[in-house]
Amino acid sequence: MKKSERVLTAAQAKALDKRAQKEFGISTLILMENAGRAVMEEALKILKSSQGKVAVFCGMGNNGGDGFCAARHLLTAGFKPDVYLTGKVSDVENEAKINLSILLRLKQKITEIKPRNLSLLKKRIERSSLIIDALLGVGARGQIRPGYQKIIDIINSSDIYVLSVDIPSGLDATTGKVLGRCIKADKTITFVCKKRGMVYGEGEKHCGKVLVRTIGIPL
Repeated sequence: MKKSERVLTAAQAKALDKRAQKEFGISTLILMENAGRAVMEEALKILKSSQGKVAVFCGMGNNGGDGFCAARHLLTAGFKPDVYLTGKVSDVENEAKINLSILLRLKQKITEIKPRNLSLLKKRIERSSLIIDALLGVGARGQIRPGYQKIIDIINSSDIYVLSVDIPSGLDATTGKVLGRCIKADKTITFVCKKRGMVYGEGEKHCGKVLVRTIGIPL
């Protein structure tokens, strides 16, 4: 890490989001929209001129919401992404639910990941040119659940290019500790500035190339 480079802990990143809402009136939905568009733009650069298949893995929280938003932008750009959800569609809440609902209205199929379809999932993603990892965000702490561990194992065992959203899923954003399992990304697109865990602990081994993008929050 460069001496002049600023990094945020998980708590600082969350506090910044709250400040954006309370002090500046910037809603989480606006931040999610900006993040999703940034992810889509980077995905298009990775795919270049090809119309390769994109698999978007979404968790149940705001990181998943970024993934839903990115999937919508890919859809409107002419791609037909495969969107995978780690729980039930009916259990998604708040701003993530809004973006998921828009996808459903656009007739985007959402595949709920279940233990019985993991082997099929592994075969289906083999046709993908890019995986977008929007499973777990900077709020992940402690050992991640076995279901997430299995999904991460499937992604890591593939030879497919992986773009992580904000932070590789399973990496502690403050310490850089792997929380049982962690996505090994080729590239991570993070927002506002790098998270501390990206440059400490095992962070550098899992983030790949890190790109910092603005989403409209004053730092």
